[in-house]
Amino acid sequence: MATVARSIRPFASRAISQKPLASISCAAPAFRFPRGTRSFSQSPLSQLKKFTESHEWIELADGGNKAKIGITEYAANSLGDVVFVELPEAGLEVAVGEPVGAVESVKSASDVLSPVAGKVIQGNAVLEDNAKTINASPEGDGWIAEIEVSDPAELEALLDEAAYKETIDA
Repeated sequence: MATVARSIRPFASRAISQKPLASISCAAPAFRFPRGTRSFSQSPLSQLKKFTESHEWIELADGGNKAKIGITEYAANSLGDVVFVELPEAGLEVAVGEPVGAVESVKSASDVLSPVAGKVIQGNAVLEDNAKTINASPEGDGWIAEIEVSDPAELEALLDEAAYKETIDA
């Protein structure tokens, strides 16, 4: 046993005299993302989405003359399980605040009002077979109508996402 201790002693004294591992500095990586940046892209369409106080949304497509209309996530949650969606007919002319469709749920039925004036291009055919798409993706795949917007300037009177969230939180 004494011979083992004598053979380890030189290594032990060197290990004790060295700096602890916590004080060893690590090399910094060659590249870092600045704080607060994201590594994924953001769709420019997300900045063109507007809302109404009656819980509809409208999102402009490229060019600014076509848009999709639907109900907000808040409205879909308030309605509960959607069982039927009345879609508009292509070619229907709508004014601001006129019904562009209707949504029926287990709890109630509600008209979907057009946030802007325009002409209906098409209704979302997916909703004819699967109305519950509105519950799964009310502000995505659950859009109700696509319209040709008569006057894109009408969107300026609508709420942006932050202002809309303030109305539902109040």
